[in-house]
Amino acid sequence: MIENPFLLYGYEGPQYFCDREDETQQLMESMRNGTNITLISPRRIGKSGLIHHTFYYMKEHNSDLQCFYIDLYPTRSLADFVTLLGKTIIGQLDSPIQKAEGFVTKFFRSAQLTFGVDPYTNLPQMSLSFAPQNSQHTLEEIFAYIAQSKVECYIALDEFQQIGEYPEDNVEALLRSLLERIHNVHFIFSGSKQHVMDLMFSSPKHPFYRSTERMHLGSLEEDKYYTFARHFLDQKKVQLSKDIFHYIYELVGGVTWYVQAILHRLFRLSDVEVTETVVQQTIVAIIRSEEDDYKKQYHHLTQVQAVLLRAVASEGVVKQPTSGEFVKKYYLRSASSVQRALASLVEDEYLYPTEEGYIVYDRFMAVWLRTLE
Repeated sequence: MIENPFLLYGYEGPQYFCDREDETQQLMESMRNGTNITLISPRRIGKSGLIHHTFYYMKEHNSDLQCFYIDLYPTRSLADFVTLLGKTIIGQLDSPIQKAEGFVTKFFRSAQLTFGVDPYTNLPQMSLSFAPQNSQHTLEEIFAYIAQSKVECYIALDEFQQIGEYPEDNVEALLRSLLERIHNVHFIFSGSKQHVMDLMFSSPKHPFYRSTERMHLGSLEEDKYYTFARHFLDQKKVQLSKDIFHYIYELVGGVTWYVQAILHRLFRLSDVEVTETVVQQTIVAIIRSEEDDYKKQYHHLTQVQAVLLRAVASEGVVKQPTSGEFVKKYYLRSASSVQRALASLVEDEYLYPTEEGYIVYDRFMAVWLRTLE
């Protein structure tokens, strides 16, 4: 039983997932037709939730297939990638006979597999160890292991752009060559850095050029999100008008995680009417819990970066941060210094470029920054 239906992390089933019916159908139809997908959106819009939601229905339709979600964000090298991929997949595709015969430990020659029990969850746990110089060989063995199983597999590699940060050369080319040899697995390559993902899948210079169907994920439709929110808040007698929900939605740019964070707090209340004042108090409480982290991040910025970040937070959205008018208004040094600071802030995900202009990526941090003025 879920105590708070407005989940901030993880996936707990379709009853706690809002809409995305069209996107879910599109993903399912594409993958069933053997098409790999590139899924792009800013962080916290709901990529991972959509992937888990899609996998839920695919498994419901066919319990024999296998779905794997792998978040590459913490990986820093090919060895990290191989370790994470191996821990997720190895042992999950064995037939009962193979399990009885210890097939998987015999199959892998370049790595040592150890099976045990997680002391915290009491679930089976596998550890994978190999020499970093054997990373490519071990990766080839993992793909061979998937291929020999003949099990229909769907693998989501989230924050896929991370492989471009690995110190090893030609990781993209290696993965593309391995993918072309295997026919019982299809992939979702999802990422949050649009410019990097665009290059990886749209540039002729990259191995994955035009190898997938591309899909961009936007914000949830406001009316459907409001209906979803009311369904649960009504149970606590928390009165949320459509106007106030619109206020919340616009305040955080419709970004799912931030709307969820506010609703998550509101669900703790009961017998109350939500007003703008209640929403503002809720956001203050959220920011207070994050303030120490915001301060640390802010104090690691250069002076130009800090001024530019505060200026964008103050404006809400900035179309031309290097314009003479903007530079003069916020007493920035020069357009060239702003350009350098802008590039760093985008790379480190403090700022995010949208069609309307640059915004502060963390919507609650933007509110906090405005308190510094």
